[in-house]
Amino acid sequence: MTQKSNGFWAQATENPGRVVLITPQGEGWTAGRLHAEANRLVHGLRAAGLREGDAFATVLPNGAEFLTAHLAATQAGFYLVPVNHHLLAAEIAWIVADSGAKVLIAHERWGAAAAAAADEANLPAARRYAVGDVPGFRPYATLLDGQPGTPPAGRTLGWVMNYTSGTTGRPRGIRRPLNGRPPEESHLGGFLGIFGIQPAGGNVHLVCSPLYHTAVLQFAAASLHIGHRLVVMDKWTPQEMLRLIDTHRCTHTHMVPTQFQRLLALPHDVRERYDVSSMRHALHGAAPCPEHVKRAMIDWWGTCVEEYYAASEGGGAFATAEEWLRRPGTVGRAWPISELAVLDDEGKALPAGEVGTVYLRMTTGRFAYHKDAAKTERSRVGDFFTVGDLGRLDEDGYLFLHDRKIDLIISGGVNIYPAEVESALLAHPAVADAAVFGIPHDDWGEEVKAVVEPAEGHRPDEALAATLLEHCAGLLAGYKRPRSVEFIAAMPRDPNGKLYKRRLREPYWRGRERTG
Repeated sequence: MTQKSNGFWAQATENPGRVVLITPQGEGWTAGRLHAEANRLVHGLRAAGLREGDAFATVLPNGAEFLTAHLAATQAGFYLVPVNHHLLAAEIAWIVADSGAKVLIAHERWGAAAAAAADEANLPAARRYAVGDVPGFRPYATLLDGQPGTPPAGRTLGWVMNYTSGTTGRPRGIRRPLNGRPPEESHLGGFLGIFGIQPAGGNVHLVCSPLYHTAVLQFAAASLHIGHRLVVMDKWTPQEMLRLIDTHRCTHTHMVPTQFQRLLALPHDVRERYDVSSMRHALHGAAPCPEHVKRAMIDWWGTCVEEYYAASEGGGAFATAEEWLRRPGTVGRAWPISELAVLDDEGKALPAGEVGTVYLRMTTGRFAYHKDAAKTERSRVGDFFTVGDLGRLDEDGYLFLHDRKIDLIISGGVNIYPAEVESALLAHPAVADAAVFGIPHDDWGEEVKAVVEPAEGHRPDEALAATLLEHCAGLLAGYKRPRSVEFIAAMPRDPNGKLYKRRLREPYWRGRERTG
């Protein structure tokens, strides 16, 4: 492929009959069909009132509509705001309102939450669209019906604005400035070269995680832009993943360690039933991978098992299987378009081998947390930013993580911020103080644990624990809720009120490896 045809839109014009997408239902979409759908959606969104720099939100499963939304946004100068469909109505409403989304596109699978969120965010009825039947929403097809499938005028590059939770308990959008140039002038998909993934060449990318995740969508879109076919899963199961790799000769994918564990748990005869020799790059990130799990995957799949470390905000490191085997535990060296630094509390660079706060920098541009200038500045030292991870660099520039964000829980590759869960617990009158942290879970890596100091007059018993769990169920998405509640007479805090959370967490991890 030449640089001239960089980007999906140019490729679709050159070869509209090429099959570029296999949907979760097994339907093949040609480049021409996907191109026309994305064009119609741009025209429809503009007719609904969107202009360059505006945002629209989606609550969608993996599938053609999600990818159509991404292609529409990124050629029309819009911000696409993908919403985690596990969130509750109030959580969705916050993101819709905070992002300023002028349109919400939701799937009927989560229709009740989307409808309640749209009401809470005061989104006009004329700007609510549903794939399937959602009361009060217009059919998604009405956005496209009657619209031309030809490219829109005034095409400019748009972005995805992902929302990442913060220590304040409210998620913040990661917003990058728009450059106003046509999308073809950007090297879309070029970052996959960092991992040795090249254009075309018979590559097939398997989408096996939710596209609302930053990296999952970024890898999928980049693959599409450099000429790869996408095979998309909706609901992941280990055996179905193996079947799709075998059937479609998939060459690369993006995974989390929990998926490795589920694959390895399959009976030997099931694993041997499928040919995975086509895999060239099985990239994993989002959570620490236990050493024994990674070695077992390398033994099975070979050196295609590769690791990266990154943040939604940008920047990262990468380690091939060979590098990891030489330096077990490393998450790699900085990408060519990124820089890594380990700094002390005063912002000074630490020598190799010393543990400090990990900072990153992208040479391709900066970001800001939407409507949160203070958080943006707090995260930075010069052009570098941090998400709070602790680590060290060796003399060759390989990064080793020693801790994750101080209190962050990562369960099944999903980030859970304790402050949000603690805030929900503290809203109950029976709670005087609360601490939330992750404890070991053999399958998910960590599960959410709550320790509560009861308010005066409330008995710390099983009935109260059940009441608090039910209380959380009304305020938090399922994956954020505590799985158990323990009571304590007085929370361990210093005279200034700082909570010694590590004292609460360490007994659960004693004798267990924890990298965060």
